[in-house]
Amino acid sequence: MSARARGGEAWGTLLGGRVRYAQTAGGHRSGLEPVLLAAATPACPGERVLEAGSGAGAALLCLAARVPGVAGLGIERDAALVALARGNAAANGFATLGFEAGDIACFRATSPYDHAIANPPWHDARGTSGPDTAREAARRGRPGLIGAWVGAMAGALRPRGTLSVVVAAGVVPEAMAAMAAAGIGSIRLVPFWPRRGVAAKLAIVQGVRGGRAAMVLAPGLVLHEADGRFTAAAAAVLREGAALG
Repeated sequence: MSARARGGEAWGTLLGGRVRYAQTAGGHRSGLEPVLLAAATPACPGERVLEAGSGAGAALLCLAARVPGVAGLGIERDAALVALARGNAAANGFATLGFEAGDIACFRATSPYDHAIANPPWHDARGTSGPDTAREAARRGRPGLIGAWVGAMAGALRPRGTLSVVVAAGVVPEAMAAMAAAGIGSIRLVPFWPRRGVAAKLAIVQGVRGGRAAMVLAPGLVLHEADGRFTAAAAAVLREGAALG
């Protein structure tokens, strides 16, 4: 991701320049997580995707760039981020993406979605908070938040629809338990290693509404070489818009 500041916004790009992207100049900034989440979403043209906590829209923007014609709705509590996301969709010509202000825990779908995705706040709510309230809200979740988000997203899915969340490795058990409680099975776990020989810090937990297959531990992705460059496999996903797996 590249960026340049202008006023209260930072304009940059995603997917190696394929997507124009504005986000707040300060506070919480998008990382690799929404790009990886978009790459892992098994959407097809014409399908509908719901995102919880969509921020400035990075995940849905990357998904729309990879899957032309996909329809997406992002639910975000911060109205300023909703405005940024709408502007980002317009700047990229993604007319099938929409963003609404609201709490995903209170969301009720009028018709079912094919896929639901989220990069939820997963930092421990009991830890020390920083001075930037917007950044803390995006990073630090209240107890039970992941269960509430997964339950709401699962309720919006059609039978056999997929649900995907990207979380820290330590949060994987909580995410899997929330999915089981919401009727999401056929779990697929995708780990991400910072470098070869280093423990994975992130993972995508993906499941199917009503799925009954055994859990699959996917090959995952090594993100960086020893010198800090993206690996070829990571660059294909993060810069060229390739699907993950």
